[in-house]
Amino acid sequence: MIRIVTRTRLTALQQEADQARARSREVQASADAAYARHVRTAWNLTAEAEAAERAAETERADAVMVRELLECTEALLASARATVAEQTAQIEALSKTPADASMVLLLHYGQPHSIHPDKAAAYAYAATLGAPSNGWVPVGERLAAELRWMCTPFIYDAGRDHFRSVAAPVVEASGGAA
Repeated sequence: MIRIVTRTRLTALQQEADQARARSREVQASADAAYARHVRTAWNLTAEAEAAERAAETERADAVMVRELLECTEALLASARATVAEQTAQIEALSKTPADASMVLLLHYGQPHSIHPDKAAAYAYAATLGAPSNGWVPVGERLAAELRWMCTPFIYDAGRDHFRSVAAPVVEASGGAA
């Protein structure tokens, strides 16, 4: 089949071809712009992902360091607690007055002056105040107010939570008086 193309038809075909080329350029420009946006988005997402990975690695390293510091601190705390418990036990042991703890009350003309752990300490203290360092004799029947210095031993009674004299007999309260 032979077809005869007229000038009008040829001009119309050329205009259609020009329009198709123009439309092709528009579509290509639009495709290029979309591709450029896609590449930029992919680039930005890759950069963000890499930054997030770096930040996550930094956070992991910080977490490891904090974990190690926490473990060290927990060990120090456990050691400190053990030390405190040991020292508390020692303080309690040293603070307890034994049931048979005897002490000496130093009297000056019958008035209480000071308390000492034993007679030797009381005598030494009295010597610093002018009492003779030796020559202490038993009191006997003399009144305490007549003597310049006198030592009286006493004991802590843990059952009743009070001190009592060793020299005086223990007398129970009569009539229910406390």
